[in-house]
Amino acid sequence: MTSTDDVSHKRAKLERCPAWSHGRDVALFNLAVALHNRFLKEGKIDDLHESITLLCDVVELRPSGHPDRPSSLHWLALCFSDRYDNQGVVADLEEAVRLGRAALELRPPGHPDRGGSLYNLACDFKRRFQKHARKCDLEEAIELHRAALELRPSGHPDRPSSLHALALCLSNRYDNQGVAADLEEAVIELHRAALDLRPSGHPNRSSSLHWLALCLSDRYDSLGVVADLEEAVTLGRAALELCPLGHPHRGLSLYSLAVYLRSKFQKHTRKCDLEEAIEMHRAALELRPSGHPSRSSSLHWLALCLSDRYDNQGVVADLEEAITLGRAALELCPPGHPHRGVSLYSLAVYLKSRFQKHGGMYDLEEAIELHRAALELRPSGHHDQPSSLHSLSLCLSNRYDNQGVVADLEEAITLGRAALRLRPPGHPQRGPSLYSLAVDLRKRFQTHAGMCDLEEEIELHRAALELCPSGYPNRSSSLHSLALCLSNRYDNQGGVADLEEAVTLGRAALQLCPPGHPHRGISLFSLACNLRRKFQK
Repeated sequence: MTSTDDVSHKRAKLERCPAWSHGRDVALFNLAVALHNRFLKEGKIDDLHESITLLCDVVELRPSGHPDRPSSLHWLALCFSDRYDNQGVVADLEEAVRLGRAALELRPPGHPDRGGSLYNLACDFKRRFQKHARKCDLEEAIELHRAALELRPSGHPDRPSSLHALALCLSNRYDNQGVAADLEEAVIELHRAALDLRPSGHPNRSSSLHWLALCLSDRYDSLGVVADLEEAVTLGRAALELCPLGHPHRGLSLYSLAVYLRSKFQKHTRKCDLEEAIEMHRAALELRPSGHPSRSSSLHWLALCLSDRYDNQGVVADLEEAITLGRAALELCPPGHPHRGVSLYSLAVYLKSRFQKHGGMYDLEEAIELHRAALELRPSGHHDQPSSLHSLSLCLSNRYDNQGVVADLEEAITLGRAALRLRPPGHPQRGPSLYSLAVDLRKRFQTHAGMCDLEEEIELHRAALELCPSGYPNRSSSLHSLALCLSNRYDNQGGVADLEEAVTLGRAALQLCPPGHPHRGISLFSLACNLRRKFQK
């Protein structure tokens, strides 16, 4: 029987049950369920509206103490929850939570349907957490999902759903609070267990593959274990194979796999990974047209990949497209949007790259403006505040180089110090902060000749060099910069040891700049100057 035939059949039965007749509540309930099922299949919102209306009548006909009141409350909560998912009206979600609590109270421990009430109420709390970001909602969702899972032992048909849902909540808590144990439990115990219960051919296998891959990618970001990233790519490919053209989750699978491939490119710098990531992000973007809720994310990530390719290959067209896409992503992230900060920051980075390529001050001015706006959205304690402080400092330093306004250099130093404080020893980005602050202090020394600036600069460059071991791509720059500082101190104080060390460092820097290297010329020049000083001495 089709869903439409089922609705017609149940409607006819209701018509044979007048308002005062016994059994009218059953006829109302059965029609409401049929309408809800047709909504799930065909997506007609009027069916859901009518189902809610009918179930409200059912609840009135099943007062406190009625044996079927719990199921009536449960189904009504489910319908309000579905309508919230469809239309986003928060009042519907609040009503779903209220009704779900009432249903659970009528299904005490030992009740055969308690697991279903625990599970659905947990899902509604997770929805409310996603809306309002209140930790208490997520904590309650986790507690309820754990309780539901206990009632769904091995072999229970709903155990995979409970494993999967609990894993998602723990992943959310990891994203929100950074507790490594949550990620470990979500990845190793729950998502793997759910996947084992969803073998080849299971309709939800692609979902389990996707979420396990996502958690492994998160663990790679946290711990840096390459095997996690490789497995995430493998699982992502498997999930994509189960989402052919026309599948509702194909866009998400393309997007996620592209993100993992970009991480792989950043680790191994293999062009093939970046090319495939770009191809997949383009395909995902086509499946997220204007008005799609995830379009801004696809625009943002495609822009990032094109910017990476520009950095790697220098094709200006990639940078121009990255800027165009970054502007489009920002337009879709108005004030108050949770991703506005990262969109502002990324576009600022692309504009700074174009300034460095073409020297257009309008690009640098806009980059500074965007970085300031992003920094306002990243207050003290925000995990991205150090990046914003550092990047804004770099832009102000560039403007000082171009226009000579001392206030820009002073602010660059202040921001650089703030960024360095938030990148303590062991932080992966401490090296760039040490180096950039040292460079700005050198600029101030060249202007004011304050020995305190030069001494601090030398100390910072030494610390930065320790973080650039043999084989590190920026080691030659650190060697060269430290040699310059020591040469300056020799000129100022005459310490021969400084000159000897400057020559040694200069030779080491030159060895890392073979013929064809863009910095070979400056390395040759600086070493020659120091050798001349040594000759004069």
